[in-house]
Amino acid sequence: KLPAEKILSEEVRKQLGELCFVTATDGNHGRGVAWTSTQLGQKSVVYMPKGSAAERLENIRSAGADASITDLNYDDTVRFAAKQAKEQGWVLVQDTTQEGHVDIPLHIMQGYTTMGYELIQQLNEPPTHLFLQAGVGSMAAAVAAFFRSYYGENFPHIIIVEPHAANCFYRTAEANDDKLHSVGGDMNTIMAGLACGEPCSLAWDLLGHCAAAFISCPDYAAADGMRVLAAPLGDDPALISGESGASAFGCALNILRDPELSTLKEQLKIGENSRLLFISTEGDTDKENYHRIVMEGAYSKT
Repeated sequence: KLPAEKILSEEVRKQLGELCFVTATDGNHGRGVAWTSTQLGQKSVVYMPKGSAAERLENIRSAGADASITDLNYDDTVRFAAKQAKEQGWVLVQDTTQEGHVDIPLHIMQGYTTMGYELIQQLNEPPTHLFLQAGVGSMAAAVAAFFRSYYGENFPHIIIVEPHAANCFYRTAEANDDKLHSVGGDMNTIMAGLACGEPCSLAWDLLGHCAAAFISCPDYAAADGMRVLAAPLGDDPALISGESGASAFGCALNILRDPELSTLKEQLKIGENSRLLFISTEGDTDKENYHRIVMEGAYSKT
């Protein structure tokens, strides 16, 4: 283990030599890989799936990466990045498992537990429910596992939320046949950061044991969450949360206020004394779409 000053030193960079890190992403993960590579004095290549927002592409390029948008969906972009890593001798930094690629996803998940630790330091009371959005599932699984470990038998009800178009964990839980189930095709959803059709096997190993429920969520629910967070009532501060970041909150919001979902509310054991916890994982990283949703009412239910 080395302190940051040592890791970022010129001495370490020379010992490592010239490296190139490669990954596939729709935004946050690739931006982080690009920033870290630049800090280390190394190169990075980032591939994004078709339909990725131009603003997110520019954010990654601004962080120092050679970034481009492919004509492939997310999962095929992941496979393309892995192929390039093998052919070019690059270092693959992906948060989903593949053959021969397990240690790095595990380390990424271990890094996500920092979020859980920071959260419990700020809580006056433990939550009764923890809603977590899932793409490939590494963030959700890491935070869920941390809360279960920290609170022991009193860990909160953990609810995993995915978009309808990319609900691979929901399908895997529904099948309940000890197999991972994927979603193919374009996976069109405003929750671009969650548009992942193949679950990370490490994430399922954890979520299959500690999640109380898996919910497939419509786009309008995420949009509702964005709008409510942007214009709260009373003294609550406004929060700019993007499409994926507000998805779990928007899902819970609809469960709480839609009479047609009252049975689901009961099944999730949500009552007047419940304390629900959410994590917003992105801001307005696609400002044009954020404005369309929050200011113009795009993707409303009716």
